[in-house]
Amino acid sequence: MARKPATATQLIDDDAVRVTRFDFAPGAETGWHRHGMDYVITALSDCHMLLEEPGGGQREVLVKAGDAYKRAAGIEHNVVNNGQSEMSFIEVELKGTEG
Repeated sequence: MARKPATATQLIDDDAVRVTRFDFAPGAETGWHRHGMDYVITALSDCHMLLEEPGGGQREVLVKAGDAYKRAAGIEHNVVNNGQSEMSFIEVELKGTEG
């Protein structure tokens, strides 16, 4: 059965950054994508993520509400809400860091 897509709402897109809010129902996914820029994620809710990675790998990650992390351009994955409730985070892509 196909997963529902997460909802992506672009908040800012200027010369310096692209800021997007992602909202996931339980089981929803981003779909496979490769990050073209360095990025920062800030969790708005507890995020029980299943990260599907190239080559069939996957790992579960919990990002607590209010926590943030940074990753470099080039990351490829599919993010799935692996929890029982909705999850949301803000992604800030840093322009000028294209990989």
